[in-house]
Amino acid sequence: MSERNILVAGIGNIFLGDDGFGVEVAQQLVTRQLPEGVRVVDFGIRGFDLAYALLDAPDATVLVDAMPRGDPPGTVYVLEPDLETASDLTEAPDHGQGAFQGHSMTPASVFALVRTLGGTPRNVTVVGCEPQTFGPENEGQMGLSEQVAAAVPEAIVVIERLLAQLAATAGSAA
Repeated sequence: MSERNILVAGIGNIFLGDDGFGVEVAQQLVTRQLPEGVRVVDFGIRGFDLAYALLDAPDATVLVDAMPRGDPPGTVYVLEPDLETASDLTEAPDHGQGAFQGHSMTPASVFALVRTLGGTPRNVTVVGCEPQTFGPENEGQMGLSEQVAAAVPEAIVVIERLLAQLAATAGSAA
């Protein structure tokens, strides 16, 4: 029986209000009992580190991030992005031309970097939350808004269900 390898990646900037959603969820998830083979990492704004973790080709990846999509703040989303274009996330720069800022990477730009480095992102699910605020422009803001903070427990339940499904799928494939 082969051991499964599932990565849960919390991403975001804690200094930009609700952008810290993924970080908060990851910090809470590490305190919970999760299926064997699940690794939860708070990547924060370290896009390079996330790209290299994806180069290790986990069996499945769950990205957790704030995602403005136009719904009420605190709305939790589950998406299976098109990993070739990631057009359902945020536009990616062309890393082959050197357009790269490691601390401001979107999930789409991380996927583009993985491809540039010779990898192929696969089996990725994004659990996102509609933000209310990223803080005053040029000032930032610590802490999540009330609506987004209230969505953290819902996101954790969604992720735990997703992990149970992924673990069962990996277990039956072994």
